Amino acid sequence: MFNTVKQIFEPKNKDLQKRILFTLAILIIYKIGTYITVPGVAIGDQLKKLSFLELFDVVGGGSLSNFSIFALGVSPYISASIVIQILQMDIIPYFTELREQGEVGRRKLNQITRYAGIVIAFIQAFAFSYALMGIKNPVEVARISLILTAGTSFLLWLGDQVTSKGVGNGVSLIIMAGIVTSIPSMFVNVFNTVMVYTSVQTTLFGIAKFLLFVLVYLIIIIGVVFAQEAERKIPVQYANKSNAKYGNSQGAFLPFKLNSAGVMPVIFASILLTIPQMIAKFINKPGFNDFVEKFLNYEKPVGFILYLLLIFGFSYIYTFMQIRPKELSENLQKNGGFIPGIRPGNETTDYIKKVLVRVTVIGALFLMIIAAIPILFGKISIFSNTNVSIGGTGLLIIVGVALEVYRQIESTLVSRNYRKR
Repeated sequence: MFNTVKQIFEPKNKDLQKRILFTLAILIIYKIGTYITVPGVAIGDQLKKLSFLELFDVVGGGSLSNFSIFALGVSPYISASIVIQILQMDIIPYFTELREQGEVGRRKLNQITRYAGIVIAFIQAFAFSYALMGIKNPVEVARISLILTAGTSFLLWLGDQVTSKGVGNGVSLIIMAGIVTSIPSMFVNVFNTVMVYTSVQTTLFGIAKFLLFVLVYLIIIIGVVFAQEAERKIPVQYANKSNAKYGNSQGAFLPFKLNSAGVMPVIFASILLTIPQMIAKFINKPGFNDFVEKFLNYEKPVGFILYLLLIFGFSYIYTFMQIRPKELSENLQKNGGFIPGIRPGNETTDYIKKVLVRVTVIGALFLMIIAAIPILFGKISIFSNTNVSIGGTGLLIIVGVALEVYRQIESTLVSRNYRKR
């Protein structure tokens, strides 16, 4: 890693340095935008405690609690991408055909996803303006909805600029930037909460609690990195290639990550639980409000269990959306490959499914633990009345995006060195 950082600052890699600086400049523009509130809107007590929208506020770098022009962030695009990916699973033939058309189909799907994201952004903006902010004037609601939708559209454009002219995936980096910028203030809040200066003993005890918090945070980071990098490798042989060509230790294999779904199940489960709560605020019926608060709020026991079960279920759904065993088996057979001891065809498909199911169980349990940590931590600790939490979900996003960017930079440097040999 240190060697990679050293190579970046070498004079021959000035173009890579420019791409990194361009990316940082875009992220700074995004962060400035999170502090620009929507014109003509007074932020009241309704945004002081976001409750079920806390995850979206964390992902957006506090833009929702500020009700800034970027209040929606890129979450509408994420929602749209999940819907479009589900529709590709032989639900709508047109989307299935686009998926099978290669690069041309992917471009069309990406364009459709962006249009769908803008539509969802307008719907969410309308719901936030009317239900969350309590604005009843139709003209004012329409104005605010258009501003928030334009903010999301601008963020998607910034993300495209980063992807084409910077490093990494632009949308992912925007999400990561929002979370990273909230970490310093969180540690300051922790320090101010635990420190008591009445005596030397209480001061030392406060320092010990702060160090314990930092230690727990580091342990979570190590766990997230391990889970992101862990994978199950299935050995593969090819009929037209000798085993000696690969060697025993570097044979061909199919890698299945422990957490193939990433953080998407957590986000999708949060969105699903958010919908009835937004409807409750919209219709404002006492009976329905009580039902939602008791059974569909993940801060309450029943809602918490439902939240974890949704994460577990969506982990399977999203994993099998990303990795299709039948297609994988067919492609393997077309290339003359086979899994030792397993017959090509249906047996290979069934074997891949079985391995994927077992791996996903561990990955899903890991996601459930990561999602549960901040909720439980906020309930049983001295930070229950503050905005301090150990954000496992946020760390999962940060680590995943950071590793992706690092691999892209490393791959660029390796390919350049290889071409010069």
